[in-house]
Amino acid sequence: MTKNQIKKVFIAGGTGYIGYYTALKFLDMKIKVSTIALDNEIDNLDWFSNKIDISFGNLFEMTDTEIVQLLKKDEFDAFIYALGPDDRVLPDAPAIDFFREKLVKQATRICECAKEAKIKRCVVLGSYFSHFDKLENGELSKYHPYIKARREQEENVMMLADDKFDVMIVELPYIFGKPFGRKPLWRDSFLANFDGMKYVALPKGGGTAVIDVRGVAEAIVGITFNGENKKCYPVSQDNFEFKKLVPMMMEFSKDDRPYKEFPAFLCAMGAKKRDRAIKKMGKESGLLSSKLMTQIQNKQLFIDPTVLPNELNFKELGLKFDQDVTQGIKESMEACYPERF
Repeated sequence: MTKNQIKKVFIAGGTGYIGYYTALKFLDMKIKVSTIALDNEIDNLDWFSNKIDISFGNLFEMTDTEIVQLLKKDEFDAFIYALGPDDRVLPDAPAIDFFREKLVKQATRICECAKEAKIKRCVVLGSYFSHFDKLENGELSKYHPYIKARREQEENVMMLADDKFDVMIVELPYIFGKPFGRKPLWRDSFLANFDGMKYVALPKGGGTAVIDVRGVAEAIVGITFNGENKKCYPVSQDNFEFKKLVPMMMEFSKDDRPYKEFPAFLCAMGAKKRDRAIKKMGKESGLLSSKLMTQIQNKQLFIDPTVLPNELNFKELGLKFDQDVTQGIKESMEACYPERF
């Protein structure tokens, strides 16, 4: 049994990687989907654009009045905010200014417009780093601008919530799955860090929650229908130690180098060189590489995958939440290195 009637949704970022799959899932459930796209975003999605109502423009550049008018043109039951960079983007220093603008200021402003447009429910896509930062009493956000901005994003959009405007946060982990017409960020932002090395190495003992992008779509749908106001939902479909995940990524990308693990402090020493190189470029990573080794990649950032579907009655919604993450990893790696296949 669903808690809320959802017949029409607006997805900010509906033609992006996650937004696209989320739109497909809503359409599969006979729910009307609207979105906004840049003029050159849907060249390869003609069939998709025929199924949803697409406006053209840039929400980041639109005025509040223009956004409210856009969101008032139909009586939307829910607003999905699927915009903004993730931690793999490398901005100019100081990184916190970039992430605050994109993740905090813009998200809060646009969600406030959704509230002004009288939309009842708002689902914002965030990061599982926020979940673990809360468990660590803010230790992660002290050193990592991306995590600091994600925490501020949660706090700011949650302040918009009241009895007429429900706000829920989806805290997302590593996401894999088949892209459409785009190269996954995995190649340039993660795998490229090991280019030119004879092996791939990470700290001992680390691991992460993982999810297939189609599972992300189902999680968003489930939270849109049955999520509780002012609540954050960390999501996962599986948990992999890095000593299993990274060799799998390498195998699927036809990389035959060995995988090794070292004590975190040794990895941090090597990572400091990367931090210095980035600084010389006038850039700053959202995740400080040296601290990443001793605070994150040596820890098991695991999430119980059974909690969300049970709590939000996925079965009653017809959501299976059973996608094979291993297949999603294979699809991602093949898309990262199409020249090898």
